[in-house]
Amino acid sequence: MEVTARHRYLQASPQKVRLVADLIRGKNVEEAANILRLSTKAAAQPVGKLLQSAVANAENRDEQADIDRLYIKEIFVDGGPTLKRIRPQPMGRAFRILKRQSHVTIKLDTRKGETEE
Repeated sequence: MEVTARHRYLQASPQKVRLVADLIRGKNVEEAANILRLSTKAAAQPVGKLLQSAVANAENRDEQADIDRLYIKEIFVDGGPTLKRIRPQPMGRAFRILKRQSHVTIKLDTRKGETEE
């Protein structure tokens, strides 16, 4: 059973969010949640909330879903729209500030082949 959750327009650059996504790719849900909880990266908190949302989607979709067997099948980060801002500089100049946004997608699946007790 594959379950998807998306976080669109996350106010963080895709490069920084990909560093967090690489930490949890392929891990069990419980292990990934612990990694995100202990991470010092700023993007770890919204990715952790997204992981909780994906688990809630799995529970809502199938009442008998075994949460312990869920793992992160796929996680990827795409770039969103960039907000362009102007910062004043000396001698009447203005420099551009780019505030980048991200779209994060998590796909969870159940592990196959494990014995159920």
